[in-house]
Amino acid sequence: MKNMINNKVLKLFKFSMVVLLIGLVFTSCEDKGLEIQQDFPFEVQVKPVPGKIAENETVEIRISLLTSSDFNGTIYSLRYFQYEGSGQLQHYNDPPYLQNDEYPLKQKEFRLYYKSKAQESHKFSIWIKDSFGNERRVDLEFDNAT
Repeated sequence: MKNMINNKVLKLFKFSMVVLLIGLVFTSCEDKGLEIQQDFPFEVQVKPVPGKIAENETVEIRISLLTSSDFNGTIYSLRYFQYEGSGQLQHYNDPPYLQNDEYPLKQKEFRLYYKSKAQESHKFSIWIKDSFGNERRVDLEFDNAT
């Protein structure tokens, strides 16, 4: 009789352990606790540029995007707006950019070329945005060289 009670208690104990393990397995499969950070802030570094530009002169603008981490899925884009003067901004031998149109950036270090189209001062802003909505603005200003 005592042996029969011990067997029932042992079976009950085994059954409750199986139920407990199954419960642990199912609750550990929830996504609540695991977060992978993909959204890393970035800074824009611009090498020094001349302060003056003449009509039809081209200035090279070297830009680096600095990030605290390197997440492969981040995509960067660029747009610009000129609010004083007249000129063209372009990347290497690509066609000149249109104002306020977004252009993808293939690298974190790149060169832009601004060509003056007038004998006046030039002011424009470059916005660089990542795929998570973080955006940085760089303001550039060139006085007339003549």
